[in-house]
Order: sequence, then structure tokens, then C-alpha cells
Amino acid sequence: MSGKYVITLDQGTTSSRAVLVDHNGDFAGSVQREFGQIYPQPGWVEHNPQEIIFSQLGSLTELITERGLKAADIDSIGITNQRETTIVWDRETGRPIANAIVWQCRRTAQMVEELCGAPEVSQRIAQITGLHPDAYFSASKIKWLLDNVEGARKLADEGKLLFGTVDCWLIWNLTGGKVHATDVTNASRTMLYDIHKGTWDEWLLDLFDIPASMMPDVRPSAAQYGVTDYPNIPQGVPICGVAGDQQSALFGQCCFEEGQAKNTYGTGCFLLMHTGENAISSKNNLVTTIAASAPGVGHTEYALEGSVFVAGALVQWLRDELGIIQNASETQYLAESIDDTGGVYIVPAFTGLGAPYWKPEARGAIYGLTRGSGRAELARAALEALAYQVYDLASAMQADAGVELSQLNVDGGASANDFLLQFQSDVLRTQIRRPANVETTALGAAFLAGLTSGFWKDVDELKALRASDEVFEPKMEQARVGELLGGWKEAVKRTM
Repeated sequence: MSGKYVITLDQGTTSSRAVLVDHNGDFAGSVQREFGQIYPQPGWVEHNPQEIIFSQLGSLTELITERGLKAADIDSIGITNQRETTIVWDRETGRPIANAIVWQCRRTAQMVEELCGAPEVSQRIAQITGLHPDAYFSASKIKWLLDNVEGARKLADEGKLLFGTVDCWLIWNLTGGKVHATDVTNASRTMLYDIHKGTWDEWLLDLFDIPASMMPDVRPSAAQYGVTDYPNIPQGVPICGVAGDQQSALFGQCCFEEGQAKNTYGTGCFLLMHTGENAISSKNNLVTTIAASAPGVGHTEYALEGSVFVAGALVQWLRDELGIIQNASETQYLAESIDDTGGVYIVPAFTGLGAPYWKPEARGAIYGLTRGSGRAELARAALEALAYQVYDLASAMQADAGVELSQLNVDGGASANDFLLQFQSDVLRTQIRRPANVETTALGAAFLAGLTSGFWKDVDELKALRASDEVFEPKMEQARVGELLGGWKEAVKRTM
């Protein structure tokens, strides 16, 4: 070990954090800075790339100053980031040509429909990238910038522009413009990367009219990415681990083997299952993506990923729009104050139904209301709705992978709710494991960096750090679970 800590730069959609991780995997310090969201018109979302850098490096500088750290105290840096968000900048000046187009932005939906709408094109894209063609991914965002920013197309054709997802933009700046590189997990979210061959795909670059000279070097998640060379931060610290946020959380949960899975209960839910060396093509509307791997694995590892659009956002809705709770933690007390919902089901299709249904036109509904339905029934039905949606995703994953879900590792804000996790265990009929540190996204990037540098010896040492997991086992009778799931399926059918 060359230092006492690994630092994770955790660059998210609304804030940037710098986190100090010690050898026990505990957080020894953290500084967070929010930055602005830009909405030029309905459905468009942008970030200022310079503000991303200033917020991220500002939080890093503050953490280092606060703790009185020197370069010798820092073993290495790991980076985890919001995925798909797209930045294009000038190779010579280092200046972005425009604001970043954020993963949430829908401005290129029509373009994707025109370019990728034909079944043979969308099928070929799915075969190459593991993704369903969508404005969510980076490819159409790059094309939009080249087509709409004055002079950009000419500069790109002259080899003067660079593209990067947020990790790549951070690496470029941190290394003083010496390294233009991304990792395999972020590359796999661009819709331009062949996840089987491990290369940028020429046919896709041609389809979106993107010069290959713009694309970054692609490296394993656990690899050397250069050393820091930026004013006012310790110089010469190696950057050794990079992964997109969801793959970083999968790694931080120690899901290193086939069949292991994690679910993040955030605003939405992200369920990822490790599928080993198998890039499983989903028959249930999930996406295939590359998983972060420990150093020396020697082959590409994959994951299936499914998303629930509304999870924690449903609890926020109870608080902000209905006003029936004052804070999220109240839902546990209310849910436990009654034996059941009395037949009330909430289907939170506020923005349509995600995987495995994909009904964007569906809208939210509440079923089974009676005169006796009150706050407690609605709070309990909301928590149960989160668990039912994860059950639907997990069922689709198990069908695709042909692997039983032996346990589910959980993190994210709502994972603090014991009622939710017990009910989740009951409906999935599987063990739920909640780590003592649920900040697994930041932890994953630290683990990748620390394994590369030798701060931690191997993955067995990382697994040993998880000794304090809380475990939830199924308790509910199977017949009762069947009844409840039957009611949920009926509610979803009516919503569709």
C-alpha cells in the first residue's frame, strides 16, 4: 500500500462527491457539491461540463484540505459516473463545444426513430451493443452536437474534436489533457461499442456519421488511467478504477460471480444480474451490458440490466403531492401498523411502465379503494408496489439467464426500510442482503482502484469486509404470496 486511503470521485446527475475510503472499506470523509440543471426546452436536459469539473474537483480539494492530506496519503483514485451523458470538446483547447447532453434528454428521439426504426437495423444494433435503440444512449447525442453546433462537423472531420462520457471528461482534465480514455462499462452504454469484440463498431459510427478519431481508448474498469496533473490537487496520484454508476454498485456489492444480483432503490430501481462470460440476449426487454471486472480476469464479463421508472419517486409523491406523510421513514411505521392493504394496489406508471412491459403510454392507477382505505393502506401499497416491480424484473432476468436468483443485494435510499426488504424477500422467495454501507456505487469504484494498485490483495479480501450484512429471509406463506402476486398482475393488466 502506498497510501492510507483510496479516493472515489462519484460524479452523479445532480451533484459531485469526493469520498475517502479506508482499508476496512469504511468512509473516512465525504464532500458533496450540487451543480445546475439546464432545461432549454421541454424534454431537453443539459449540464455545463465546466461546472461538472469545478464541482467535482472542488469537492476533492475541499476533502483534501479538510483532512490535511498529501499525495503520499492517497493510494489511488477511482471514478464512477452518471452514464450516457455526452460531452464533445476541442482536442487543442480542451474547451467543450456546447453543454453536455444528459442521459435524460429526449431531443434525439425522432432521430433515433428515423435512423434505427427499421426492424433489421434495430435488431443489428441489439446484437452488436446489447441495447435497444433509444435517445437515452450517447450515439444520437454526439450526432446531434455535430449537426447542430456551428463548425462542429468540420472540426470533427479534421480530427480536432473528442467525445467522452463524464468519466472520460474527468480523466482528460485530471491528467492535464494527456489521457483520452474510458472504461468498458461506460463504452457499453454509448450504443457505438461492440460488446462482443471489444471495439468501437465501424457500421454504427457510419450510421450516426461520427468520425472514429473522436472516440476514446477503451480500457478495463480496473486499469491504469494515468496520474493527476491538475492545479491545486496532489500531483502524480494514479487513477486506477473507472465504472459507470450501476456497474460500480454491482462491483461494490461484491457481485463478482454469475447469478449474483443487486438492486438499487433510488428514484427508480436498477436491477443488475452478473451473467459471467455469457452476454445473454434478453427475450424480456432487458438490456445486456458489460460488468466491471477485477484485475487479471482475462475475459469480458457481462450483466443483464432492467429498470423500474418509479420507485423512491412514488414515496416522494405520497409526501409532496398527496401530503399523507412528512418523510419517507414514516412509511415503515404506517405499513407495519396494519396487517395488509385491504386489497389496495398502486401501479406507479407515472411515466409509463418500464421493463418487462414497456408500455410508455400507461399511466398510474390505484385499485381496490374502499371507504376504509386510509393513509396506512396507501403507504403500505406504495412500498409493496416497489417490491412487486422488482419481482417482475427479477422474474424476467431469471427467465433470460436460466439462473435462479440465490440472493439479492440491495442499496439506495429506500433500502433503509425494513418493511420493504422483508416484503421483497417474501415475494421473491429469496434472501435479501443489505450491507452496513449502502453507498455501494462509491465503494465499487474504490474497490476497482484499490485492487489495481494493490491496496487490497484480491476479491476475497473485499468479500471479508462485508461481514456485517443484515439479512432478510422469506417468512410469508407461499399461498399468501401467490394471492398477492395474482392481485398485482391483475392491477398491471388493467393499467395496460
